[in-house]
Amino acid sequence: MDLSAREYYIPGASGSYLNYGAAASEAEIDLLTGATTVLRSDLIYDCGQSLNPAVDMGQVEGAFVQGIGYFMSEEYVTNTDGLVVSDGTWTYKIPTVDTIPKQFNVELRNSGFHKKRVLSSKASGEPPLLLAASVHCATRDAIAAARKELHCCGSGPSSPSFFELEVPAIMPVVKELCGLDNVEKYLETLVGSK
Repeated sequence: MDLSAREYYIPGASGSYLNYGAAASEAEIDLLTGATTVLRSDLIYDCGQSLNPAVDMGQVEGAFVQGIGYFMSEEYVTNTDGLVVSDGTWTYKIPTVDTIPKQFNVELRNSGFHKKRVLSSKASGEPPLLLAASVHCATRDAIAAARKELHCCGSGPSSPSFFELEVPAIMPVVKELCGLDNVEKYLETLVGSK
């Protein structure tokens, strides 16, 4: 039985390259439930010279929605023994059709000829996932605006903009950070503002 290992390496011939992209998102939160709605996302992504723009567009959009799931809903819970508790769709929330931004604009950029890439193309399936961080940031901004409007916090470490929004930003966490524990408290803020 041959258990040897072999490898092939050419010094200086690196196959790595950089993918560039940018995203801006607008999110709306329901103060009473903590539900987040992505109103709009604008993406621009460098996929080199696209071999099939329709496929690349689908890959970018799919990766972005998968990223929204990662940043916003896919809570991975384990018990004290380290076993996964969130092992089904009742407890592990994957992206759905409602996860997709209401207005979703994607532009593919051609970054030109790359002699070390196959037909000058670049990956479009996984790298755009990170662009979904824009949804997490938009949600954080919406929470900060709600906290400021509701005057739920003071200055310094308790200021409206001083809080940590962990990943994933699930509904109960968003609701708690908004500062409204229940409907009664919400109604009190409405009556108090008049």
